[in-house]
Amino acid sequence: MKSVRLCVCVGLLGLVLSSCQTAGTKSAAKEEGSAPGEAKWVSFFDGKTLDGWTVRGKATWKVVDGVLTGQSEGGQGHIYAAPELTDLEVKGVFRISSQGKSANSGLYFRANPPADKPDDFPQGYEAQICNSQDAFTGWLWKPGTPTGKASALLTKDGEWFSMRVKAVGPEINIWVNDQLVMTYSDDEYKKGFFAIQCHNPGMTVEAKELYYRDLSK
Repeated sequence: MKSVRLCVCVGLLGLVLSSCQTAGTKSAAKEEGSAPGEAKWVSFFDGKTLDGWTVRGKATWKVVDGVLTGQSEGGQGHIYAAPELTDLEVKGVFRISSQGKSANSGLYFRANPPADKPDDFPQGYEAQICNSQDAFTGWLWKPGTPTGKASALLTKDGEWFSMRVKAVGPEINIWVNDQLVMTYSDDEYKKGFFAIQCHNPGMTVEAKELYYRDLSK
């Protein structure tokens, strides 16, 4: 009889310990990557529509199989996203490909369409996306000017890659495929929108998994 009671007690103890371990595992998984007080990532592309986006220029934009896709037959164009921010972090997954002319794109931040020529190039910062020129993917550009040098070209046409940008005050950092490639300090542009560029006819730019964090709060 004592032996039976001992087995029952041991069995119950095992169940309690197992339950505690399971609960602890679930709690740890839930809290992973979420530091107290940290700004949360917010999606600005729903994978279905262009809601919240504004098209400027000659490029055409559409959603294809959950991917934001830009092409142009007549010249450059940009598509702006709704949030207007100062201090920020933005990330996404991108791919450019050529159908006859050099593929050239960019992820803009703190950018605004020129008041007098809203279809012209944005006034703001651009994290370059281009694999065929000296100021390649990961460089920081200001309008028409390569500004902050990227340390290495890590991308190729036709291949997906990740890009992340963090801009707090004048300090700007760009990561490509999770590698920090560019650090620069500049305070010319302080507030604006996100935008994606389709620079040349005969090319395609694709973007997905687009998220931002407002770091000004």
